[in-house]
Amino acid sequence: MKNLLAIAAAAVSLTAALAFPSHAQSVADGSRERPLRVLLIPADGGTETGTKADYAPVFNAVSRATGLHFDLKVGQSYGAVVEGMCNQLADIAFFGPVSYVQAHKRGCAQLLAVGVEKGASVYYAGMFAKADAPIASIADVKGKRVAFGDVNSASSFTFQVAMLLDAGIDPARDLAAIRMTGSHASSLAALVQGQVDVASLSFDSYEKAVKQGAADPKAIKVIARSMAIPYPPLALNSKLPEALKAQLKDAFQTVNKAPGVTPEMIRGYGGARIDGYDTKFSEAEFNVAAEKLALLTDELKGRILSKAAER
Repeated sequence: MKNLLAIAAAAVSLTAALAFPSHAQSVADGSRERPLRVLLIPADGGTETGTKADYAPVFNAVSRATGLHFDLKVGQSYGAVVEGMCNQLADIAFFGPVSYVQAHKRGCAQLLAVGVEKGASVYYAGMFAKADAPIASIADVKGKRVAFGDVNSASSFTFQVAMLLDAGIDPARDLAAIRMTGSHASSLAALVQGQVDVASLSFDSYEKAVKQGAADPKAIKVIARSMAIPYPPLALNSKLPEALKAQLKDAFQTVNKAPGVTPEMIRGYGGARIDGYDTKFSEAEFNVAAEKLALLTDELKGRILSKAAER
């Protein structure tokens, strides 16, 4: 089990090291020649085009307002983004709440901003099944095949595992099979294709898939909905100059009111249009993510990953 986790950690470090081959040794200052390096978790599919397209509009808006330049890339995993930030391969990162807590605890990330949608900065994790499946609640997930996203994802792994534990279900012992798909979109695809009975993903990702025609809402039902989770944050590398941190915070706080910036450019998680960004959001709000993360011991994660490796 320890060997399995060690191998996974080594793979994470390797993918992180490969994330920014052209800029890893240069000092980014936001100039055209040395743009600030932005690394995004692969929340929806893990492709360069998907998640990158979600956040390119708002970074373009900040660039228009400040003259700063950004180079956006998508990490191969949530853990790779944490490692990229902590190994000075990124200046700004888009994290999930759990991966942000991991990076913040290591002292390499501090809050930049969270999106505000309809006056709130929260979102929800869910468990979904096919509409005609004999699964009515989370208690019925026992003995079923379940897809999770990334092991470091708040809303495609951590909160769903916590909900199962609260229901008295040990994922490694009580599920028929586990698939670790790596992303929200891949978990939903596994459900649609009949490869699993239940898929774990965020409601934002589900709604995005419905809008894109990747899922039929009439054919899928909600099995469980989590408590409110702090919105996936944008974070600064702790070692950035204080003046630059202040400039970026001011830019995100006011980007929705900047000259030449249209409402269509103010985008957040899942590419959804949002009201704006809050740079004064309290770090304490992420305590709920930290508490759920604490439930997932290395021993439990190891057993879950071992079950996922079974064929």
